[in-house]
Amino acid sequence: MKRDDRKAAVAAYKEQKTVAGIFALRCAATGQVWVGQAPNLATIQNRLWFTLRFGNDPHRDLQEAWNAHGADSFAFEELELLKDEESPNIRRAFLSERQAHWQTKLGAETI
Repeated sequence: MKRDDRKAAVAAYKEQKTVAGIFALRCAATGQVWVGQAPNLATIQNRLWFTLRFGNDPHRDLQEAWNAHGADSFAFEELELLKDEESPNIRRAFLSERQAHWQTKLGAETI
């Protein structure tokens, strides 16, 4: 890659907008649901699948379900997107509030 191309790629990456929000993982085999929040919904599924594939997920019940039923039994779902206009502190509080709402609504566990 040429130096100018690399600089352009790095600049484009830095300007990339992230979308925070609430997500759910569903296990079709057991009906279990887990709800979590992420500052960047575009990257959270890949991170979760990576830790689950290698058996390193800190959520024991989620890891056990993954080990028992495999990746094909799991679905990732974006539940709610957050506008990027709030300050980081307000955003964190809002995400926590919305995560609690979705957990109650879906009868889900926390990620």
